[in-house]
Amino acid sequence: MLKELEFYQLTSIGNREVNQDCMAHRVCADYALFVVADGLGGHHSGEKASQFFCRGLISLVDKYHLLIQEQAELAVKAWIAEAVAVMRTLFVGDPTASNAHTTCAVLYMDQQRTIAVHCGDSRIYRVNAEHVLWRTKDHSVPQQLFNEGKISEWEMGVHPDQHKLTRSINVNSPPLVDIAIASPIKQGETFILCSDGFWEFVKEQELLSLSQVESGKPELQKMAKMAVLRAQGKSDNVTVQWVRRR
Repeated sequence: MLKELEFYQLTSIGNREVNQDCMAHRVCADYALFVVADGLGGHHSGEKASQFFCRGLISLVDKYHLLIQEQAELAVKAWIAEAVAVMRTLFVGDPTASNAHTTCAVLYMDQQRTIAVHCGDSRIYRVNAEHVLWRTKDHSVPQQLFNEGKISEWEMGVHPDQHKLTRSINVNSPPLVDIAIASPIKQGETFILCSDGFWEFVKEQELLSLSQVESGKPELQKMAKMAVLRAQGKSDNVTVQWVRRR
């Protein structure tokens, strides 16, 4: 099944001075891992947080791949915690560490399962040619307002409190993530991992164009450029990964 995976990824600085997003992946014969992280913090601290988290996660995947086969949820919680410990080690002696935060959207796939892990407002969508089947729920003020029926899905991205998170990852606190374990990716299904700079200005129905049989890297690039243009000079960093089973 994993031999049938097709994937693309891209990142853009948008209209910011620094790209604090980070993306990483590893595709092997028996598992695949994708991650998007969006750093938060002044100067370069957010950039470091997202990079260090991704580095920790990728470096530990072979160890936790084996443990996931036995007790998936417990293994994922331990994996995330150890990735944050790696962050802590990489930040040693850095005075910016306490103000350095990151979101994360992590997709792990093997022959038996799909695991989605997230914290903050970086998202994972599961899409087929007809429907957005599922997406992660942000840890943010707008998501709370949406849950209460006070704003629409589209209004979440343009809400004045869009960047107010209720959770993020920082080396000084135990990581609190949501974990969803689901069925393996089916033929024709697409997963989209992205930072908020991408989804803020892309409607859910527009994501369906990325799940069509003929779609690929050009369509992904076009949608990312559209997200930047719609921000009208105020674009955040834009990062997106596209994963499909052919």
